[in-house]
Amino acid sequence: MNDKEIVLTPEGLVKLEQELDELRSVHRREVNDRIRQAKEYGDLSENAEYEDAKQEQAFIEGRILKLEAMIRNARLIDESEYVADEVHFGAVVKVRELKKNEPYEFSIVGSAEADPANHRISNESPLGRALIGHKKGTTVDVATPRGLVKYKIESIKSSAPKKAAKKAS
Repeated sequence: MNDKEIVLTPEGLVKLEQELDELRSVHRREVNDRIRQAKEYGDLSENAEYEDAKQEQAFIEGRILKLEAMIRNARLIDESEYVADEVHFGAVVKVRELKKNEPYEFSIVGSAEADPANHRISNESPLGRALIGHKKGTTVDVATPRGLVKYKIESIKSSAPKKAAKKAS
């Protein structure tokens, strides 16, 4: 597997680590139990349960390797590295598609965390790439399969929670 840098939010890293832990501790054991049970049925050459369990085992082991590589090559988004009033990794951006006059709000994340259905778009997507570095009020053109689409940036907020002020003692 190539060692491409994976850009993640802190929450994204936690999700990957949780998935990896569950695959190692729960799913791996379950599949091994299924393989052991299937072997008890006898002839492995015509044992569908055994073949199915072996395929699932291969999938789980492949996913474990992929997650380990992603975590090893992760670069966490540090919002303090970015100009606050520009679209950046981790920012929550509200835009308006000008032709349809429809508003959209989403977070800009790395490709490993992209989930358009849950309003998380990749910095590598056409829209994400077009928005990065622009300020509120700017109109950007985005090349899409349906043609050029214009979006106006209406707001940019940091997704990082604000730290509570420390009380002086």
